[in-house]
Amino acid sequence: MSATLAAPTADSATRAMKPLNGYKPYWAKRFGKAKFLPMSRAEMDVLGWDSCDIIIVTGDAYVDHPSFGMAVIGRMLEAQGFRVGIIAQPDWQSADPFKALGKPNLFFGVTAGNMDSMINRYTADRKIRSDDAYTPGDVGGKRPDRASLVYSQRCKEAYKDVPIILGGIEGSLRRIAHYDYWSDKVRRSILVDAKCDLLLYGNAERAIVEIAHRLAAREPVEQITDVRGTAFMRRTNDPTAEGWFELDSSEVDMPGRIDEHINPYQTTSEQAEAQGSTCAKEDAEKAGDPMPSPMGAAIQPITFHRNPAIKAEGKFKLPPRERTVLRLPAYEQVKSDAVLYAHANRVLHLETNPGNARALVQRHGDRDVWINPPPIPLSTAEMDFVFDLDYARSPHPVYADENGSHDGATKIPAWEMIRFSVNIMRGCFGGCTFCSITEHEGRIIQSRSEDSVIREIEEMRDKVKGFTGVVSDLGGPTANMYRIGCKSAAIEAACRKPSCVYPGICPNLDTDHTPLIKMYRRARALKGVKKILISSGLRYDLAVKSPEYVKELVSHHVGGYLKIAPEHTEGGPLSKMMKPGIGSYDRFKQMFDKFSAEAGKKQFLIPYFIAAHPGTSDEDMMNLALWLKANGFRADQVQTFYPSPMATATAMYHTGKNPLKGISRDPAKGETVDIVRGDRRRRLHKAFLRYHDANNWPLLREALKDMGRADLIGNGKHQLIPTYQPATADGSYQSARRKNSTPSKGQILTQHTGLPPRETGAKPTTKLKTKSGAKPLSAAAAQARGARTDAILSRVLGRKIKR
Repeated sequence: MSATLAAPTADSATRAMKPLNGYKPYWAKRFGKAKFLPMSRAEMDVLGWDSCDIIIVTGDAYVDHPSFGMAVIGRMLEAQGFRVGIIAQPDWQSADPFKALGKPNLFFGVTAGNMDSMINRYTADRKIRSDDAYTPGDVGGKRPDRASLVYSQRCKEAYKDVPIILGGIEGSLRRIAHYDYWSDKVRRSILVDAKCDLLLYGNAERAIVEIAHRLAAREPVEQITDVRGTAFMRRTNDPTAEGWFELDSSEVDMPGRIDEHINPYQTTSEQAEAQGSTCAKEDAEKAGDPMPSPMGAAIQPITFHRNPAIKAEGKFKLPPRERTVLRLPAYEQVKSDAVLYAHANRVLHLETNPGNARALVQRHGDRDVWINPPPIPLSTAEMDFVFDLDYARSPHPVYADENGSHDGATKIPAWEMIRFSVNIMRGCFGGCTFCSITEHEGRIIQSRSEDSVIREIEEMRDKVKGFTGVVSDLGGPTANMYRIGCKSAAIEAACRKPSCVYPGICPNLDTDHTPLIKMYRRARALKGVKKILISSGLRYDLAVKSPEYVKELVSHHVGGYLKIAPEHTEGGPLSKMMKPGIGSYDRFKQMFDKFSAEAGKKQFLIPYFIAAHPGTSDEDMMNLALWLKANGFRADQVQTFYPSPMATATAMYHTGKNPLKGISRDPAKGETVDIVRGDRRRRLHKAFLRYHDANNWPLLREALKDMGRADLIGNGKHQLIPTYQPATADGSYQSARRKNSTPSKGQILTQHTGLPPRETGAKPTTKLKTKSGAKPLSAAAAQARGARTDAILSRVLGRKIKR
């Protein structure tokens, strides 16, 4: 451990946080608000602007909606009085498109968009996608790979002296040295390659507002080193680093502070003598005097003597956390040492709670990447302020078709998906190791007020074109964490657990769903609202703690099916995911079925599963396939593990180590994780999830024989796959999924083949086609036909068919 002894200076960890609306507006506020933030010089002229104070460069099409990052940051800065322009999906082949709005007065804000550009562009099998949901017309290829790097470099080419502030999820997940799945190597922090002045990670409203005002006050960007939620490069002996106490991260990642060992050859008498005392027993034995009888001796208290090997300078005190920085192993070390990489990842995730996280520093060559503690979560009033800004709630007019509409060839699928949804909270305390929400948004839930949510629903009802009375979602990263948090603020600030719900629900977690139930009921009662659906993923192990909530959800907010994510059935992979056991799913399913029956509805659960996750054996996938068949599930879409930068599961994938446990070079102490590598094994794990697809049967037969489970090959109901192989005239076989991959107009596909279309409250847009001269079946006839089919299947399978 080393320490810098210079006097501490004020920093963001000790000074009070200003509320988002606590700043004096910038002088340009006199220009008023723009209906849309300008994307061209012509729009700037209409607004009376001669220049932009801030220009945001983004990899997404500009949609002025609170679900799009560029709109949230842009509108927040506009509310502070700054003139903000947008350059969306520029041609990156030269710097000219980055000059379209002229030179910004304060800085360029750069983001790859709502998604990581590599995940947006490539599948989990590293194949190029042909689509992009954040682009008009769903067209792929409108942003470069590693867009944050490319955009930053082009901005620097356009105007060399303009500061670059990098943000968004792509930057958040690459703030330290990280494993890059696409190149299969450890890359440097994005700060090094992007050459940006500051990187903002997590929800950046608080940081970006402070930075903008400080730059407007002519404070040099290189001196802005004390803002939480930011990262930057520091050179050796940087004077702004004075007053910080540096700890080696390996000392922190131990079960406790270790004092110097006691000298085993020093007698008790010698220890006592060193303390200026005596040991009566040993001194008496040396003098030859017998010890007095215990029965006749006066009872004396036991005295503990300090080890004289330890310097008597008073009790050692750790430096204050707000002035402590942890030094992670350098990039040059972690790129070639799996143990050190796993250790760095473990420490990073231990330092994510804003209440106790310390700053981190990692060496890259002759410079340090310095990462300040995470941002302080927004209060409910601040969340309301963010979501109550003047959003147009639609794409920029530049994307409209010849009819001025966004519903035709220029439709932006990502906007269409959230067009009639409302975000009610941020953050997630689930801690799933494959998910990046915690690394980006944090595990402390930030909730809006009920009034703010209701205002947005009313605004959507009154102003958004095409609203039919159906709200597609009231949710966020999860459906049911609204206003849920720790019972004690002190415990929450001190907690260092990565999850509040694993391996079980924390006893300090307040699981009351009453505020959410109240909001649902109030929203349903609004005039003009026909139905409110819940489309966000449900944390079912949390939901079962509130049967009243499950009943409310199932009775009023499920449109035919509800998606949940058990992810697996076997303990091995679930422990690496930090997900609950399948028993939690079974308990929720019982409640779901019970309340669905009471409501008189036929509704279905749609469970999601992951193939090829670290810690998953071939036997685990086989058992999952058997569970799927026993429960009548036939997955139409399969999710394969995708190693995103900085996730804990990605560290497992890269290192074969488990950062959830202690990291050690001793195989007996650390835990080795089974990693699913190679195309063949990844295909096998996906094939187990789609055991019903005949295209997968040859691969599964071979694998089952190798596993010694040939007994699962056969035509019996208890066997997984049949012995025969169907074929068409040309000897090939086309699966149902392949035939249904491109739905025809009016057709709705769900994740599981065979489920009915989801109830949305909307009128049907197309009529079912029938055979020539045939009349459509009546509801009664269709029900009778279904009953006959069920009876036949029951005789074949030997069990009753439930629908």
